[in-house]
Amino acid sequence: MAAKAGDNPDSLMTLATVFCLRNLRKTMCYQGSRDKLCLRSDIFLPSEICDKLVNVYMELVHTESNFEPEENFFQLFSEPRSTRLTRVQLKEDFVRDRDLEAIRKQDLIELHLTYCNSLSSRSLKTLTCFRETLVSLCLFGCSNIFYRKGGAPLACNEDTEDDEEESPVSRQALKTDFNFQGFNRLRLLNLGGLPDEMHAETLLKPLKSLTSLDLSNVQLLGTAFLTQWKDRLASLVLYNVDLSEELVNTVVELVNLRHLDISRECRRTSKFKMTRKILTAIVQRLVNLVSLDISGHIMLDNCTVPHLEEAMGRPSNEPCKSSIYPFQELKRPLQFLGLYDTTLCNVTHIPAYKVTGSKNEDQVLNAIEAYTEFRPELAHRAINQLFDIARIQHCIQLLRALRLVIAALKCHKYDKSIQVTGSAALFYLTNTEYRSDQSVRLRQEVIRVVLNGMEQYQEVTVQRNCCLTLCNFSIPEELEFQYSRVNQLLLKILEPARQDESIQRIAVHLCNALVCQVDNHHKEAVGKMGFVKTMLNLIQKKLQDRLCDQVMEFSWSALWNITDETPDNCQMFLNCHGMSLFLDCLKGFPDKQELHRNMLGLLGNVAEVKALRPKLVTPQFISVFSNLLDSKADGIEVSYNACGVLSHIMFDGPELWSMEEPLRDTVMDKMWDAIQSWDVSSRRNINYRSFEPILRLLPQSIAPVSQHWATWALYNLVSVYPSKYCPLLIKEGGISLLERVLELESSQPETKDMAQKVMEQCESFKEDPMETNHAQEVNYGQRG
Repeated sequence: MAAKAGDNPDSLMTLATVFCLRNLRKTMCYQGSRDKLCLRSDIFLPSEICDKLVNVYMELVHTESNFEPEENFFQLFSEPRSTRLTRVQLKEDFVRDRDLEAIRKQDLIELHLTYCNSLSSRSLKTLTCFRETLVSLCLFGCSNIFYRKGGAPLACNEDTEDDEEESPVSRQALKTDFNFQGFNRLRLLNLGGLPDEMHAETLLKPLKSLTSLDLSNVQLLGTAFLTQWKDRLASLVLYNVDLSEELVNTVVELVNLRHLDISRECRRTSKFKMTRKILTAIVQRLVNLVSLDISGHIMLDNCTVPHLEEAMGRPSNEPCKSSIYPFQELKRPLQFLGLYDTTLCNVTHIPAYKVTGSKNEDQVLNAIEAYTEFRPELAHRAINQLFDIARIQHCIQLLRALRLVIAALKCHKYDKSIQVTGSAALFYLTNTEYRSDQSVRLRQEVIRVVLNGMEQYQEVTVQRNCCLTLCNFSIPEELEFQYSRVNQLLLKILEPARQDESIQRIAVHLCNALVCQVDNHHKEAVGKMGFVKTMLNLIQKKLQDRLCDQVMEFSWSALWNITDETPDNCQMFLNCHGMSLFLDCLKGFPDKQELHRNMLGLLGNVAEVKALRPKLVTPQFISVFSNLLDSKADGIEVSYNACGVLSHIMFDGPELWSMEEPLRDTVMDKMWDAIQSWDVSSRRNINYRSFEPILRLLPQSIAPVSQHWATWALYNLVSVYPSKYCPLLIKEGGISLLERVLELESSQPETKDMAQKVMEQCESFKEDPMETNHAQEVNYGQRG
């Protein structure tokens, strides 16, 4: 069977890097004085490994909740004789001045700092340490780097560094005397988001050899300074820079430009109108262009060919057929053309191989791809359009769409708008319609980013979207690799006294599904997280509101599942006053059959625990169980479960029965009557993973009625569901126990007769294992 796209394993390099980072003290490091992490003296790492370690470390910090950052991680790379760094990418507030200072001796070639708002002007001083080697520098979104912290002096000695780290950046203490003097090798520079107080012209003047410059969101007082690089500049980004005739005239002088971006966030904020004349000048003067972005501009109608005059036939990217007049003069199609939030993206013939826009799925995906890293405001809108495509139409490039949305959610973990639209898009991109195309690895990536969103945001919309997306997965199988984490997050959602009703319903449903059909150690672990108490709190709130809804029923169902063969969880149920809530629900909602079935199933689990049974033997509880034997709710289920509870109690003998009323014999008579009233061919809404609790009631003479209930249960299950339960009974040694029932003088005739039928049913199944009963298979949603 061929592997699905996206199922390729990580490289050995990646696996080894992640392992080392998760186990630093066992691989590369040791614990030094004052618990300081130190690199082992026999370790010498080349730049390929060091770069990978630092960059993967940053990714783990931002995307893996179970990854613990190291306080002085960057100090491991302070000495170039043992570690070599050349290309480093750091992002978000996690990065501090001292982290950058720790690597100041390294000969960095590339340094990308993105949204590092914790950096102050101390880091400008550190940057000068790299001036002789740095070729590429990005300071996008690091506007605080041009300000001092707390107004403290720039030159800091060792004693004050830690104190200054805690100080907030002071927007009044601008560092105005910094420029790029001495950065002679610098070729690529991104100053996106440079503070208005900083003069770009003064800052950039010393740089003589720039080939790429990004001044996104920068206020330019003049434009002539750009011409100092007219013979060298190959890429210029002026996103959200106010265009003017002067700026356009300057730009067209940069004749070696291959990439030009003069786009805006949206048309609403644009005062400048993109005319046919301006576009023509750009095309005619900048003959080397292969990439152009004019998104977000108001386009005058005279830019496009009238619809009736457009070239006939399939859409073409040949310049001569272009529906946009100025682009007819291109010598070849552009590699990239940004037309997002413009009317031009809707024309038929666009002379470019890759176009951003909103006309179709391809344009929308191109927009997400192009704008995710530095323009989340545009990526957010494009993902919203992808959401509509997946919801209303059909997503053709599913794998690409999923990867792009995952990348956006990872990149902008702290951007609420991206998290809202991204999680909504994931819900539709992972539903049943698209499931067959998705690899296990890709679906696990989806789960991780969904859980990241749930962790980061308690906001209603994000939580709802994330919970709904999880419902698209096979539970618990597909969530087992994050089992503890997902349960903790769901329980946290359910903690507030008054949660959004829809989120509460979905979260309880997920909790129930997660504890159904899992191993006991999973159930015990979830019980210790507070699962039982959380469900009982939800039930208590619903009782106060006098409301028996899905949340109430799912909560009891979840308790039924989590107490299955887990004595500790049964004990928690009793300790948290579960029995009083049971009585209150029984009294408050006497006609709710599903509720009664779930509650009695749970109490059946409690009754299976010998140490807990004495707590059930009270006149009040026994009377309730005895009365429920007559119930016809949900077929035989309520009566069956009530009889099961009593059967385990009777099995403990008359010594446990310390009450005068009701009499033990009277209750046993009612149990016999109830069992004889049941149809042995009844279909069941129950699922047994093991017969052990039933089998222990067989070879005994203390309570013949308990033995009869157990024998009836086995006969019902093996005759109605032979393919499932005959093998289970044989595997668990049930046949030999039934033979002992036949040998016991205390066994009642009808019990022996039924035991014989169970054995015959299993024998005939061994001879002919084909399923002969064609009715619907057992419901796996519950455990009795």
